[in-house]
Amino acid sequence: MANLGSSTVMITGAGGALATAIAQELEDAGAQMVLVGRGEALQRAADRFPATEVLDLDLTDSSSIDALKKVKVDTLIHTVGAFSMQDIQKAGEEDYAAMFDANMKTLFHAVQGVLPNMLKQKDGMILGVSAGQAARLSGPKAALYTASKAAVSAYILSLHDELKARGVRGCVLYPMGAIDTPENRDDGMKWETMIDPRGLAKTVAHALTRPDRAHITELKVYPDEDE
Repeated sequence: MANLGSSTVMITGAGGALATAIAQELEDAGAQMVLVGRGEALQRAADRFPATEVLDLDLTDSSSIDALKKVKVDTLIHTVGAFSMQDIQKAGEEDYAAMFDANMKTLFHAVQGVLPNMLKQKDGMILGVSAGQAARLSGPKAALYTASKAAVSAYILSLHDELKARGVRGCVLYPMGAIDTPENRDDGMKWETMIDPRGLAKTVAHALTRPDRAHITELKVYPDEDE
């Protein structure tokens, strides 16, 4: 098991299925946690996991940046995001805003919040969750989702190349399929075609323990049956 006893990790989207699995893995590894989320989901996470800080923030709002700047962390794990499908010719401005606000703007604000302290301490890691469609650069019936997740990847990898010499690294996690959540099961997806969130969490923890001279910048994780 990874040992993260000296780390303070911020998890956004606290209370979500992936964030919960990651929080459990981090707790088992001894990490200190800062939980960022909204409403009831955040409260469930706070009740379940010990945290040094619990922040109820709307990361689509730029005012969240100042709140995040007050918290010092070694790592940001950004799990906030949204998915939608639509025929490409029927997509409208609201669809565009929904995908890029949820997937890219939230990441931008979270990074702007944690980055000043990371640069000051010359140490930090920012891990974002992209998508299999983005890795393949094609998402039929989900073009806006795919484009917004591709933006996540490009932003984090650009950050990594720009700031690695200053001690801040970036890493992109690509779940190469749907994650096994109650919602996806309710939608009729079969468990064997989905990715175990606990496995994703272990992958994240592994990435956090890599030394600078053996770091990981991209991680693709597949279900048992890759469709």
